[in-house]
Amino acid sequence: MPAELATIVDFIRYGTSRFGAEGLSFGHSHDNALDEATQLVLFALHLPPDLGPAYGQAQLVAEEKKAVLALFERRIQERIPACYLTGEAWFAGLSFKTDPRALVPRSPIAELVESGYEPWLGGREVHRVLDMCTGSGCIAIASAHYHPHWQVDAVDLSEDALALARENIDRLETGNVRLVHSDLFRDLDGEVYDLIVTNPPYVTHAETDALPPEYSHEPAMGLRAGDDGLDLALEILREAPRHLSEHGLLICEVGESEHALAALLPEVPFAWVEFKVGQMGIFVVERGDLVAHHARIKALADARRA
Repeated sequence: MPAELATIVDFIRYGTSRFGAEGLSFGHSHDNALDEATQLVLFALHLPPDLGPAYGQAQLVAEEKKAVLALFERRIQERIPACYLTGEAWFAGLSFKTDPRALVPRSPIAELVESGYEPWLGGREVHRVLDMCTGSGCIAIASAHYHPHWQVDAVDLSEDALALARENIDRLETGNVRLVHSDLFRDLDGEVYDLIVTNPPYVTHAETDALPPEYSHEPAMGLRAGDDGLDLALEILREAPRHLSEHGLLICEVGESEHALAALLPEVPFAWVEFKVGQMGIFVVERGDLVAHHARIKALADARRA
């Protein structure tokens, strides 16, 4: 154990340097070594994530030092994302349980949730919401938390993911979320929503195969989506009009596959959301526009299932 390390700040700095030297990859909730080192140190010390800077000079006892360094070694040797080591990730201001049953919550859709999906909803009335490919349930639960009058359905094909989502519903005491096991819309006949939000798998086969080791701890079915990353997105675009109310809205994340989608469907007026850090591959589209271009969308989606 390095004798020179004494304070909380010392260990955060040491972990940050170690992570950088070892070439770790970041992208699971945090995107840099400093934030991950801070998360692991505070977790090991049973301290809150918003600990004030005045505590940075607090000194660790021997057992605490061992606990912190053990977490650092697991992060380095096993390449486990910090959120899986701590079992917690923050999304839209809420704490979610996270483990390898679902992807670590990290979608920029969190910013939309916190803004009440405005200005995109334009003040329209919302009663029912669908979160397709819910994973840990973070989008559905956060949406329901901030809008307790909404009835939110959270859909996933993975029974493991739905079990984790159930634990998060209980954790956050969210009573207005219903979990549904379904392969996309297949078990949602007759269900109609005012808003559909989805963060489906959208990583290409080539990109998935080239991902750093950290991503191997996540379920591959939450990432992989064909040669251009659009296999699921196109199916969602095809089926969404049947499940949207007359003035319903679809919000969908496709990440780096944004350019491929725009090239396939240049005639569809996708509105690409500008976040605080710029565009993040998330579009908004009206039901009417999906209906108007349904023939072309259906042809593309059908070809994927052929």
